[in-house]
Amino acid sequence: MNSMNEQTSVAGASPVLPLAGKKGLITGVANDKSIAYAVAKAVRALGADIALTYQNEKTAKYTQPLAEALGARLFEKLDVAHPGSLEGVIEKCGAEFGQIDFAVHSMAFCQADDLHGRVIDTSEAGFDAAMNISCHSFLRMAKALEPLMSEGGALITMSYLGAERVVRNYGVMGIIKAALESAVRYMAYDLGPKGIRVFAVSPGPIMTRAASGIANFDKLLEADAVKAPLGHTVTIDEVGALTAFLCTSGSSGMTGQTIYVDAGAHIVA
Repeated sequence: MNSMNEQTSVAGASPVLPLAGKKGLITGVANDKSIAYAVAKAVRALGADIALTYQNEKTAKYTQPLAEALGARLFEKLDVAHPGSLEGVIEKCGAEFGQIDFAVHSMAFCQADDLHGRVIDTSEAGFDAAMNISCHSFLRMAKALEPLMSEGGALITMSYLGAERVVRNYGVMGIIKAALESAVRYMAYDLGPKGIRVFAVSPGPIMTRAASGIANFDKLLEADAVKAPLGHTVTIDEVGALTAFLCTSGSSGMTGQTIYVDAGAHIVA
């Protein structure tokens, strides 16, 4: 029998989905326009069971119907700034699933003044909060998940081009994302012997709730669409599909990379 891909099936049998039997945690679902939601849809379409998190009661009214529609096995409150919240969620994932095969970190925070002002004017408290929520929480997630990933798996976080280049009105968040991408490389080195792969996905500009806080974001969207070799900005579904692929065995020979999904805009000055 020729093995063409993971979805090939024996005659008369149902196709085997690439993530069938796999269990994953996806954080950061805010609404149906969020990247994390697109990721959740994509991994579910590939057969995975998932746990989703919401930040607070305000977002729960938007996200609970999404979690129910996706058939999420867990829907838990997660505030990484609150001590023990992240570890508590992962403990519940362990109790529900036994093991975790992939996790998606889609959380970021920066005070508005620090986002739009000069980086040298960033307050110590503002820098600490941004680094803790947007970067260090990914390290904490990996540490808590490590015992549940004894058979290997994938850890994925979300970055942006501002980690590599100066993007107007992105301010100190660019520094934080650069630290996050560096963390991906070091985590990949530390966790590689256990078969745990680590990635940063760097989408082009997408009008999400988080992006709405960036000044003149609509102009950034227009500029990216013009310079992108593919002639358009990406959609959340395109980002979701790429992220879902990284959760499959198709990416088993990859780790430590920042992977751009931006219609090629990052290669054009």
